[in-house]
Amino acid sequence: LSIMNLRDLTRQLFLTSGKSLAGSTHKKDLERFIEKFRPKSVEKKLIRIGGKGDGAYLLPDDLSGISACFSPGVDITSTFEEELAKKYDIKSFMVDYSVNKPPIENKLFHFDKKFLGNKNDEKFIRLEDWVQNSINDNSDLLLQMDIEGAEYEVVIDTPSEIFKKFRIMVIEFHYLDMLFNKNPFKMVEAVFDKLSNDFTVVHIHPNNSRPIINKNSIDIPELLEFTFLRNDRVDLSDKKLIFPHTLDEQCAPHRPSRHLPKCWWN
Repeated sequence: LSIMNLRDLTRQLFLTSGKSLAGSTHKKDLERFIEKFRPKSVEKKLIRIGGKGDGAYLLPDDLSGISACFSPGVDITSTFEEELAKKYDIKSFMVDYSVNKPPIENKLFHFDKKFLGNKNDEKFIRLEDWVQNSINDNSDLLLQMDIEGAEYEVVIDTPSEIFKKFRIMVIEFHYLDMLFNKNPFKMVEAVFDKLSNDFTVVHIHPNNSRPIINKNSIDIPELLEFTFLRNDRVDLSDKKLIFPHTLDEQCAPHRPSRHLPKCWWN
């Protein structure tokens, strides 16, 4: 699959999410996927960064030594980046073509009017080039990526050596109900397999702005926020995971509450 055709393919997959595209995914394959990417209990406790509601995330308490956050997808809130700056002196590199500047001014914010994608032009920038143009040392980084479905093409396009620069990553995955369809399932699994080579899932939170879809006794939230910790920072714990986490909050307070289905963690 060529990179230049990937955006069109993912757009087609999103448009057909929840519909029959090329047959349904076998239940055993869905169960295998969910089991592979369940969150693991680690010794580092989780902390909430970014305040209440949408735009805040749970991260492992392992921020010391991280020099910068890369945060594509600014929209109307920067409370996450603001707390990183105030509490941890972490600068944030931010891109979003849909806005002209971050909603909050801060000397540690560096903004470019671009979308993150799989090419470089007047509107898009690749993650590999963005990181290499912004950072010239080997310090650990943080990635917080919410880019409305483009995360799949970005993960496929970006070399693993670039991802390994990030100690912690929070990625919001959209349109996950396409896992029910055989062809998109293969693409999504390939994306997660690539990340799992170097990262462990330590938390998952469903964004309640989108529903949870049930088919064949399998529950898949359409929109999930995954927190990843690089494997060299992982010390597994015997402590039992319970969801929702005590620090979890609903992203959309005026919509029905939704919690991570048990099949994803129990």
